[in-house]
Amino acid sequence: MPIYEKSVRMLFRDLVQDLGIQKGEIIDKQRVHSWFKEKYPLIKTGTISAHIMLLSINAPSRIHHSIDQNGKDDLFYQIDGKRFRLYDSLSDPNPIYVKSKESEVIIESADENVIGENEFAYEKDLQNFLSKNLNLIEKGLTLYREEGISGIEFPVGNRAIDILALDKNRDYVVIELKVSRGYDRVVGQILRYMAWIRKNQADMNQKVRGIIIAREITEDLILACSETHNVDLFEYNLSVSLKKIEQPNY
Repeated sequence: MPIYEKSVRMLFRDLVQDLGIQKGEIIDKQRVHSWFKEKYPLIKTGTISAHIMLLSINAPSRIHHSIDQNGKDDLFYQIDGKRFRLYDSLSDPNPIYVKSKESEVIIESADENVIGENEFAYEKDLQNFLSKNLNLIEKGLTLYREEGISGIEFPVGNRAIDILALDKNRDYVVIELKVSRGYDRVVGQILRYMAWIRKNQADMNQKVRGIIIAREITEDLILACSETHNVDLFEYNLSVSLKKIEQPNY
């Protein structure tokens, strides 16, 4: 339910009109956030950032949110991580509404990109599966959703959380995925995401914790996480069962 009388999507239309943004004019994220802070201070930073992605016709992460494919959500064209302009239907490419095969490939460092037996081929596959089966991780865990915004690829600054969820107590859970090995350097990454959510998204009474999921959790990662008490580690394991289909005799 919207905090104000209008939804955040509608408020973005008001932003364009109020700031007098013209065709071809570049607007940066800071200007957007400043406008919302002045006019609608109760709307959270993460919610605003996620809506910028949803409303940008060429932002790959918009597919994870509820998009109006009739054009109502086609407002911006993303120039880079910080700058946008109004969408021009005459010169810009067609808006992204569904996932393309090219967007599924995640490039990691060479030592993490070797896919072994019993591993997901792509991090996106693991993300897609777990986002629909969060109870496998923890009972009562649900995907974060707000005004059509999804917790998949939730923007935190110029980066994105793999999965942002809420537990049974409505506290935030930041989930970081690695298709292969989980190394100790992922600790700094997830702690940064957790701190961002605590500062920009969580209410005063909401806690924030993290979960790292990988095919193999290294000893270095276990050691690194021993210094923090709010990051849990999980290893995933795949299993396949076969059922023979009897064919009729002709």
